[in-house]
Amino acid sequence: MIKVLLADDHALVRVGFKLMLDAQPDMCVVGEAGDGAGAVDLSRRLRPDVVLMDLHMPGLDGVRATELITSELPEVRVLALSTFDLDENVVAALRAGAGGFLPKDVSPEELIEGVRVVHRGESAVAPRLLTRLIGTFVRAAGALEASPRRPVPAGVAGLTEREREILVLIARGRSNAEIATALSVSPSTVKNHVTNLFAKIGVRDRAQAVIVAYEAALVHPGE
Repeated sequence: MIKVLLADDHALVRVGFKLMLDAQPDMCVVGEAGDGAGAVDLSRRLRPDVVLMDLHMPGLDGVRATELITSELPEVRVLALSTFDLDENVVAALRAGAGGFLPKDVSPEELIEGVRVVHRGESAVAPRLLTRLIGTFVRAAGALEASPRRPVPAGVAGLTEREREILVLIARGRSNAEIATALSVSPSTVKNHVTNLFAKIGVRDRAQAVIVAYEAALVHPGE
């Protein structure tokens, strides 16, 4: 069973999510929190597999709660939720360690599948939506250089030419299978390269890898 913790300041939203998730044969809701502080506390005590994290909550918001949970409990995956598709907090949540992002108006089927995807350790963000989000907020407003508070990981300079090429393709929304086809290599070879480059640049999933690619100016919005 996938143990899910709900974090949302609207009780009706939590009720709806609970009914939806508890109806699945492989999921159960183990706790509910009405704010970020509660989500962090319950994550420590209950050790859920996935936290459905609303980004906009009073007090400790979802971004900071995500950062605390993923840094302290790396086995707990966070799926961020927001009312807004293009929300700068989404990028902040992905940077903080969230395993994915879904807008709150997704279908029940998409939400359920998102929980399963994040639980598997994959990124539950549609590739084209991900690149649109990051292209809008990471490189927008004249941010042509990485913020001095968040320097580009030194590992980017140490990537091989092939690893750099794969990172660019990931940032453009390509799956491993599509990358393998584009580069005329096997999917297993791509998987090995992806594992190596993630280790070098210090990221845990594709969502964070895309952010690094934009901040390192390897890709640009609209490409």
